[in-house]
Formats: sequence, structure tokens, C-alpha cells
Amino acid sequence: MEQKFNKETLCVQAGWTPKKGEPRVLPIYQSTTFKYDTSEQMARLFDLEDSGYFYTRLQNPKNDAVAATIAALEGGVGAMFTSSGQAANFYAVFNICEAGDHFVCSSTIYGGTFNLFAVTMKKLGIECTFIDADAPEEEIEKAFRPNTKCLFGETISNPGINVLDIEKFARIAHKHGVPLIVDNTFATPINCRPFEWGADIVTHSTTKYMDGHATCVGGAIVDSGNFDWDAHADKFPGLTQPDESYHGLTYTKAFGKMAYMTKATAQLMRDLGSIQSPENAFLLNLGLETLHLRVPRHCENAQKIAEWLEADDRVSWVNYPGLPGNKYYALAQKYMPNGTCGVISFGVKGGRKSALAFMDHLRLASIVTHVADARTCVLHPASTTHRQLTDEQLAAAGVPGDMIRLSVGIEHVDDILQDLEQALQHA
Repeated sequence: MEQKFNKETLCVQAGWTPKKGEPRVLPIYQSTTFKYDTSEQMARLFDLEDSGYFYTRLQNPKNDAVAATIAALEGGVGAMFTSSGQAANFYAVFNICEAGDHFVCSSTIYGGTFNLFAVTMKKLGIECTFIDADAPEEEIEKAFRPNTKCLFGETISNPGINVLDIEKFARIAHKHGVPLIVDNTFATPINCRPFEWGADIVTHSTTKYMDGHATCVGGAIVDSGNFDWDAHADKFPGLTQPDESYHGLTYTKAFGKMAYMTKATAQLMRDLGSIQSPENAFLLNLGLETLHLRVPRHCENAQKIAEWLEADDRVSWVNYPGLPGNKYYALAQKYMPNGTCGVISFGVKGGRKSALAFMDHLRLASIVTHVADARTCVLHPASTTHRQLTDEQLAAAGVPGDMIRLSVGIEHVDDILQDLEQALQHA
């Protein structure tokens, strides 16, 4: 019987098993193209009759090996890399939606994803209805239509730090015969594995904790292999009916549990080409090897800082699921008992003006667009990542004007606290 490894071991060892004389460290396959001996061999690849590599726009051995690590960490049957987390979320939905279709999504998601779903995908003829993730099931169900193809949410929302009730969302999605797609970027599979709670597809911005050092942009899609596409064949003709661009091949019949991932690669990556570079996959792999060490430190530091902020009279509110009085504390204990993430949202008394003054006086923490890497950083979402949203949309997304997103790094917690203290004196 094959040994099942713990997540810590998978971070270091999964994805690449060198044979005799091969490099111990997974090499970069720095090539756009791959050689075959006969025309027939190449033809079989293009017809999806054989597996292999022929052009890095679709697949690259380096990418696939590192993606296999993430699939192992999440407990999925397969994974693919994209050039960014945005591309991953787009591919994940677009793989099962086309013009005239509809999907449902939590309103408290990353601003870039919100705009992608609300504006850009609408231009493609795909409509999204945003709902309050905390609403009762019967209320959320009202958003579903006959042409609804999936339900989408974030394990921990960016930047609101709301915790998704994954089991509730899975029940709703499956009741209506559609998959649940969960963006697991902030929690990472170290703290939460959504498949264990009923999710069907997971996405990541690997740019964040997985890389962990703000060195490379990337995204990932992982499929659990659990959703029965054929049981809802009428809803998903792209997977269950012949694909004329591959001579009538039907993905569910030809590839079984790998149908969704194969279609995403063979169709979307073929036509759109948002591949992650092999160099970025190399850097990401280095980050993955220490993910299980860094994430607990992020959470430990964030917990201490959230408690300190909550006790400070200059702070008007704090949202961190690790605080016992937090709205999402019970959900966090259920889904992420070992910690949530290193990101805290809070406000300072005096509103937006005071928030910006506080940020401008930070010395150790940097004002950056990025989040979730080794260095402590801050952002004012309402004027940056979410500035394209209206006041009504900001309210629905849970992004008030005084919100500060604090991404706690892995520095010594006392140094971070000293920086926050001196900056608050100017708020």
C-alpha cells in the first residue's frame, strides 16, 4: 500500500521523484517546444490520444510537476498553472460557462475578481449574481436560475477577512446540480482543504503565501475529481458532449475524473495561453518547500497583533477570525482550527483620513499592493484594490472607507508592534 504523507512532507517532496542520475532538485524546462521522432507521435498529442508535451503555451514539465505538489496538498486529482490568480479564477469559471450562462458568487471577494466577474465576464455574455455569503441558505438559493453553472466564494475573503461556510455553500451548490469553486489563497492547504468540506474546485493566487516572497506572479486550479458532470450532463455540454475541435472527443468519457482539468488545458490554455512561466514555477516551488513553516508563523504573529489592536483605544474595530469575539470565530475553529491567515482588517478612529495618516507613518511595514508574503505590509483597499467599485458595491463587499488591510509578516512580532504603536501616534 502506498504511503500517505503529511502536508509538511508533501510541501518538500511531492511532485518530483528523481530517478537514478537525475537532479535532486526539480530542473527548469526552459524550452518552448519538444521533439518527437515521427509525425504520428505528434499527431496523437494534438488529438489528445497520447499524453506529453509539444508546446509550452499549453503545458510544461516544470509547471506540471510543481502543480502536482499543490494537487497533493489540496487532495485533488489534478492541477494546472496559470499566469496569475486572476487567470485561474477566470479559467475556473469560463471552463464551464459560456455566453448565456449565469453563476452565483459571494460579494465579499477580492476587488479584482469582483470586477472580472461583474464587468469583464458580462461582456462575454456570462452574468454573475453577487450574494451575501452570510445570508441563510434559502435566501442564497433565490439567486439560482436554470442556467446557473457554479457557485463561487473565498475561504477567507480579501480584504474583509470573512470566513466562508464551505459546507453550507457546498449544500446549496449541489442541491442545484452545480460545482462549488473556492479560492483558497489566504488559508492555503496548510490551514484548510476545502475538498474535505464539499468544495469541488479550488483556485489559488500562488503569488501570495505559496510563493511567499513577492518574487513571482502565478495562479493554480485544482480539481477534486468528485463532481459528477455526467449526472448533470445538460448543464455542462462542454464536458459531456463531443468537442468538434477534437474530432468529436467527449471529455468525461475519455478522461473520467480528469475531464475538467483536461478541457481547461486543451481548450482554454490552447486558445488563451495564460501559462505560468517555468522560471516562476521554479521560484514557486522554492516557496512551497517552506509553506508549512511560514504559515504558522504568520498566524502566530497575526493573532498577537489582532489582540493588541483590539485592546487599543485608538482602533475603532478589528476583524480577525482568531479573536474569540469575532463573528467568524466559530467557523474559523471548524474549518481552520490551527489558524486562518496572517491578514487582519481594522479601522482607526477618525476614519479614512486617520487611516491614511497611520499608514504614511509606518517604518517597518510597507504600503504595497501585494499581500501575504514574508514582509509586513499594509494597504487601503477602498482607494486602491477596490477603488473601481461604487459606494454601494464597497458596502456589499464589506470594504468601509476606514479599512486598513494589514498583512502580518514573519518578522519578530515585537518589532511589528513597535512600528504600529509609533504610527498610531500620528493617526
